[in-house]
Amino acid sequence: MSEVTCTNEGGVAVLTLCNEAKLNALTTGMLRQLEAHLADLDRATDVRAVVVTGAGPKAFCCGADIAEWGPLGPAEFARNWVRDGHRVFDRLARLSKPTIGALNGHAFGGGLELAACCDIRVMTLRATLALPEGKVGIVPGWSGTQRLARVLAEPVLKEMALFGRRVTAERAVALGFAAEVADDALAAAHDIAGSLADMSPRANELAKAMIHAAVDEDRAAAIEAIGSAAAAASDDRQEGVQAFLDKRSPNFTGN
Repeated sequence: MSEVTCTNEGGVAVLTLCNEAKLNALTTGMLRQLEAHLADLDRATDVRAVVVTGAGPKAFCCGADIAEWGPLGPAEFARNWVRDGHRVFDRLARLSKPTIGALNGHAFGGGLELAACCDIRVMTLRATLALPEGKVGIVPGWSGTQRLARVLAEPVLKEMALFGRRVTAERAVALGFAAEVADDALAAAHDIAGSLADMSPRANELAKAMIHAAVDEDRAAAIEAIGSAAAAASDDRQEGVQAFLDKRSPNFTGN
């Protein structure tokens, strides 16, 4: 059974976490499905934007399924569970296409970390944000103390991680974490994605890479991707490839 669905609605791909009975808690299977969808979306030429949301009205994602990670020993927990989650979340954060988190409900722990991987977020009024890991004896493990620290101010992050306090949707907008509060987060995300019709997909991809380089989101790869794109568009690149195929010396012009 698919626990993470992917649909394409007019060029807007919607990834939906489908574990409503457990408030869309992330399982190993869901992480694998999410990673596979993201790999496909990165190469999809008919997708302009990606929206991430959760099934049902209660939760976007309440975090990682404790029934899966609870029995793990310290080494397996750190080596596999934490690192696997990081790999998948990094894939979302570094997706070449614009991403929107449609927070239809609460985003706790890993769910908040997942939302932080999106380029922008919209929330319903009833949605709240929290990092409750300390209440079960662990710490945020999927970039809650790292990537989230670039999105939220240090005192706010400490308020959630150290004191277990929740952040409301209205406060999330005031803090700059969410772009807006809407009655229907998914519909609002679609409206925002619609504005991409007037934007150049290639310009957006390059702008996203440049911004990521500035905030140290996979900076090395971002810089090399930008440089490689410029080199690939040059006459010299075409001449170099053709010369290699013709088994001759290239005649570079610097263009």
